[in-house]
Amino acid sequence: MKQRLQKILASAGLCSRRTAETYIEEGRVTVNGAVAKLGDSADPEVDLVALDGKAVLPTEKPFCYVMLHKPVGYVSTMSDERGRRTVRDLTLDVGERIYPVGRLDLNSSGLLLMTNDGALAHRLMHPRYEVEKTYLVGTRGDVAAALPVLRAPMELDGVMLHPAKVELVKTAPEGAVLRFVIHEGRNRQVRRMCEKAGLDVSWLRRVAEGKLTLGDLEKGTWRYLTEAEVAYLKSI
Repeated sequence: MKQRLQKILASAGLCSRRTAETYIEEGRVTVNGAVAKLGDSADPEVDLVALDGKAVLPTEKPFCYVMLHKPVGYVSTMSDERGRRTVRDLTLDVGERIYPVGRLDLNSSGLLLMTNDGALAHRLMHPRYEVEKTYLVGTRGDVAAALPVLRAPMELDGVMLHPAKVELVKTAPEGAVLRFVIHEGRNRQVRRMCEKAGLDVSWLRRVAEGKLTLGDLEKGTWRYLTEAEVAYLKSI
């Protein structure tokens, strides 16, 4: 049965679907010797799909699912052209080449799912499935004035966002801690929402994705997801 090329590459454990699209656009993927184009499909049981001249074969290894507590100072990619530390550096001992599901920016920390199951990663990142993400955010500014703005409809990049759930967790002399629950994962979304509401962000940590919680997982460490957690993600 024919499948999109990015799905074939992701299912083989070579990369995420997003990265596969980049490979296709760069002309690195061929089907039966012909350079592929974005949007092309192939039947992995009939056609010869290759990446950089090497045949893409279905993986026979079981998929790997990991939760990482990403610290500040690491980028959520497997390599970085600027030489910055990446989440790959933190997961080398997993023993499998896994990829981040979505992103956490350089200055943010917290829960980051990683897997070589490209189909599941694509599903979790697709806005249609509305997987809730929960953040704790340290802020400075007039929180009382900001909360109505944060809870109201807001536009980013010309797109109307789903109304966010925003709660005041606590106040302190150095600022207030807010809890955000959002569905989308637009670039630096929570930070930009705070900017629009007149707040400065001092720190940001993702503590949950759907029903999966960061718990007491230490910064810079990872753990395998339980069978129940994997089953939950596949049921979304």
